[in-house]
Amino acid sequence: MSAAARTLRGQVAVAGIGETPYYKHGGSPDPEFKLVLKAILAACRDAGIDPRTVDGFASYSNDRSDPARLAAALGVRQLRSATMQWGGGGGGCCAAVANGAAAIHAGLADCVVVYRGLAQGQFGRFGQSGGEPTVSGDMAYQMPYGVLAPPQKFAMRVQRYLHEHGIERPALRAIAMASYHHAQANPRAVMHGRPLDEARYEAARWIVEPLRLFDCCMENDGAAAVLLVSAERARTLAPKPAYILGAATGAEYRAAASPHAAPRYASANYSGVAADLYRMADLGPQDVGVVQSYENFTGGVVMALAEHGFFAPEEANDFLRTENLLAPDGRLPLNTSGGNLAECYMHGFELVLEAVRQVRGTSTSQARRSDVALVIGGPMVSPASNLLLGSENTL
Repeated sequence: MSAAARTLRGQVAVAGIGETPYYKHGGSPDPEFKLVLKAILAACRDAGIDPRTVDGFASYSNDRSDPARLAAALGVRQLRSATMQWGGGGGGCCAAVANGAAAIHAGLADCVVVYRGLAQGQFGRFGQSGGEPTVSGDMAYQMPYGVLAPPQKFAMRVQRYLHEHGIERPALRAIAMASYHHAQANPRAVMHGRPLDEARYEAARWIVEPLRLFDCCMENDGAAAVLLVSAERARTLAPKPAYILGAATGAEYRAAASPHAAPRYASANYSGVAADLYRMADLGPQDVGVVQSYENFTGGVVMALAEHGFFAPEEANDFLRTENLLAPDGRLPLNTSGGNLAECYMHGFELVLEAVRQVRGTSTSQARRSDVALVIGGPMVSPASNLLLGSENTL
């Protein structure tokens, strides 16, 4: 089979999306497993598909909701595929969708649910250092020097990137402002009704330079799911399909070299992954109308957008202005549901659902150009992943 024939482009579609209410970390009234079941059932209702006909599951970031247990709870008649994206944390949110789509395209499953669930009151808070008796790997080079939490580790990469390319703080601020602006139109968003202005952003406490409070993602409880079927089947269902145009995952040369010794240290780790994505989709950045980019920290978004070709790093100060990032008519509407900063930090999976809404035309902050929607997973991790979704017009 030729390389051109080995593609997901136009072969699989998102037929349904579902989510629970989103809560502040520790605030869920339900256990994690129940949250995931609720999101899956909501995705099945959205697609008009009997949950008993689901035959595959896919997730990432070591999700604790076991596929076999989910299958039993849902009454699934036969479980045929179960995949977990290895490594990369939130960088795997798009790879999980690609893995589910690949199972369908290969004939290993017919109907795959991709999901992520979090109940931190039940299992403990993510991103908080515990009392580990020993450490190994990358953290062995960091914890002895007080680098305990993700903001500390990633701030060093961001600071280096800002310095190398002369990027100023207003570029970071614009990303936060856009996310909070869009959240005010989204009643699902945790920060709905809590707008952010420039004065409040600048007055917020430092977390670790160059990151202030509103440069950092929230921590939340909840669950989200998407339902994948073949493109042919999706056309027979009621919701407007969002077709997979491209998907990619991977890492640059020695991206995870320890300790903090990657050759391209100040990078989101997306240059090669972006090239693979555009090659599969036969598209370029000029074709993308709206972007959902994982904001663990605003600096990572700057890096990721540049590595996906929307601007050169030296152009970031001019491009990353709040008005350019707002729906409907900004140059590149960004994180139109509020993203990790202001809708919910479902380890980035809520971004996939919002990309589907954009393609369907049902977002609370609809972009004028939404036939091609890009999702960028967690930056500055290995492996990273991304996803392009499109309407029927793009096939």
